[in-house]
Amino acid sequence: MKTPAVTLQIASKAAAVPGPARVRRWVAAARPGASEITVRIVGAREGRSLNRTFRGRDYATNVLAFAYGRQDGALRGDLVLCAPVVAREAREQGKKLDAHYAHLVVHGVLHLRGYVHDRASEAAKMERAERSVLRRLGYPDPYQ
Repeated sequence: MKTPAVTLQIASKAAAVPGPARVRRWVAAARPGASEITVRIVGAREGRSLNRTFRGRDYATNVLAFAYGRQDGALRGDLVLCAPVVAREAREQGKKLDAHYAHLVVHGVLHLRGYVHDRASEAAKMERAERSVLRRLGYPDPYQ
């Protein structure tokens, strides 16, 4: 089985962002097999602009997922994580920053794979998948 090709772009001045090895590990755990995924960590301005442009919501959000389908069998997509939002949420929720980044990367990759959380049944299925991946990675349940 092919391992995911992961590119990490850091476009944020935040000091505490995960490095490439961690991000690759999280992506691989959520998406084993062939894939080409770019993970971009941004500041609030870019996060807000992207959320406004692509979702019509005028605020920075924690993670955005852009799926481009498959090419030669490989899942392709981009994840955008907004560093200030991720850090604020981790503080407010009493979570370790690393664990929150791991959760949001896994969450984003599951979106690329087609998971959604628009209805309660879909959200429950997605949350079960997130919990399973994060447990294998050694992280606590993000919903407790």
